[in-house]
This record gives sequence, structure tokens and C-alpha cells, in this order.
Amino acid sequence: QVQLVESGGGLVQAGGSLRLSCAASGSFFSINAMGWYRQAPEKQRDLVAAITSGGSTDYADSVKERFTISRNNANNTAYLQMSSLKHEDKAVYYCHAEVIMYWGGRNDYWGQGTQVTVSS
Repeated sequence: QVQLVESGGGLVQAGGSLRLSCAASGSFFSINAMGWYRQAPEKQRDLVAAITSGGSTDYADSVKERFTISRNNANNTAYLQMSSLKHEDKAVYYCHAEVIMYWGGRNDYWGQGTQVTVSS
């Protein structure tokens, strides 16, 4: 009943910028936390950045000072602004949301993933 629709992935040159978007839709009361994860070939899926409904953020060390996560609570959308992109940033990026349901419970949802490729 809850879907996360991602957009903004693509191919950029090293040093360039890209903005990812994740829009949540469906039946839910609110969203507690949203985050972005990434998975490179033959690697585990790791947290890139996360943000709470109150605006507190957390970043992986490898992206600090380069990536910025934000969210618009009015339209249930999270963003990941990526700057100074490096070849090691190449991965499939997945949006995640911890959703509070109308009955009070919490459920986790994932987007389908969007490819980010960094070229020279």
C-alpha cells in the first residue's frame, strides 16, 4: 500500500552533481525517518544518509561534505543532493522509509533503486 518512487539517477562526469528524489505515496499516517542506501557490484547495501521527521541527519563518512539529504514533509518527498561525485559513488541508490501506519505500527519500505554512474 506504500510506494517509494525514485527519480534523478543517471550518468555524470566526475566532479559533477546530481539530485535524487524519492516520493512516498499510499496509505499511511506519517513517515518517521527516510534514508538513502547504495549498493555497488559485489558489495553490501550500505547507508548513505538518513533524515528524521525533525530534520536530524546522519551520513556515511565517505559522503560527508559532499552529499546533503533533505525532505519535504508536506509532500512526503526526500532528496539527496550529490556533489563532487567520484567514481566510487557509482552504485544503485535505494530510498528507504520507516512509515507509521494509521493503526500505530511501523513498517519499512524500499524504492526500486536508481542507477548512478560516474564517468571521466
